[in-house]
Amino acid sequence: MTSHENQCVPAVRRDDASELSDEAIVLRVQAGEPELFRHLLRRYNQRVYRAARAVLRDDAEAEDVAQEAWVRAYQHLREFEGRALFSTWITRIAFHEALARSRRARRLAGPAAENAVTESPAPDPEREASDREIRTRIEAAVEGLPASYRVVFVLREVEELSTRETAQSLEVSEDVVKTRLHRARAMLRQDLLGRAGTGPSGIFPFLGARCDRMVASVLSRISSLG
Repeated sequence: MTSHENQCVPAVRRDDASELSDEAIVLRVQAGEPELFRHLLRRYNQRVYRAARAVLRDDAEAEDVAQEAWVRAYQHLREFEGRALFSTWITRIAFHEALARSRRARRLAGPAAENAVTESPAPDPEREASDREIRTRIEAAVEGLPASYRVVFVLREVEELSTRETAQSLEVSEDVVKTRLHRARAMLRQDLLGRAGTGPSGIFPFLGARCDRMVASVLSRISSLG
């Protein structure tokens, strides 16, 4: 069973189903226990959100895409055949949904949007002394990466996926993942990352109340699907 250290932990005591493997939960949901889908949501909500945000660089848009990805995954759950990990499958759905939304936004906004994608957010000098500012600076540095490098960096270094899982999620070769990760690291200021009170795994969090709200919203939409 996959480790779920960064899952969105529910406020109430876990039931026995929370210890099942992803594949076992999928089979039980397919067999008529849709309420168990919430365990998959809590395990991978943060990863799905981070994958979407790595593309979109906007909290609200990423949260919306993550929700759409979960609903779409539920609607097409019978198409999941276990050839890849469930976590890879749902990450891939979120990534492609985020890419599609990003492309639509660029088409609507025109050339100005292309320029905005390459701009790095300006640092906030008033909060340099705080730990929050350090994390903000790390996030800004990551957001300043080109999109193709940024999403690889987030999945490999922030979500700590393996090279293989990242390659499968993005549908590229493992060599491409390695190359993009190497270039992403070279672009980031290593001294900034080394001084941060929180490491890369602490950036772009999606836990607690935010995750609870997402779980409730997705489950409500799933319930309305019948």
